[in-house]
Amino acid sequence: MGHDIYGYNKDGKEIAYARFSMWNDNATILYRLLDSMDYHGGVSGLGRSSAFDKEKIENALNSYTQLHNNIGNFMSGCDPFDLEQIQNFIQNCYTTAQKEGSVTVFFG
Repeated sequence: MGHDIYGYNKDGKEIAYARFSMWNDNATILYRLLDSMDYHGGVSGLGRSSAFDKEKIENALNSYTQLHNNIGNFMSGCDPFDLEQIQNFIQNCYTTAQKEGSVTVFFG
């Protein structure tokens, strides 16, 4: 068990991936940035997908940047690998959403 979160483009190709173990609380950072706590099932995602338009992904990226730059103490206790994969996930989704207008995220 754990959180396996995938981003897909319109053709169904995987463009982003983040993995958190079942007890890794840093998974909630990504869920919250995507405003998707409804897909968080505790020890894993709920196995459901949602579409995110460019604006929503851009908001998540801006929120991540604000957290990282302005609230260093909040993120200082986080695993640097987790922070990097969160940033990469959102950035990859944003790049695709800029080109295609939206991305689909699967929370498993």
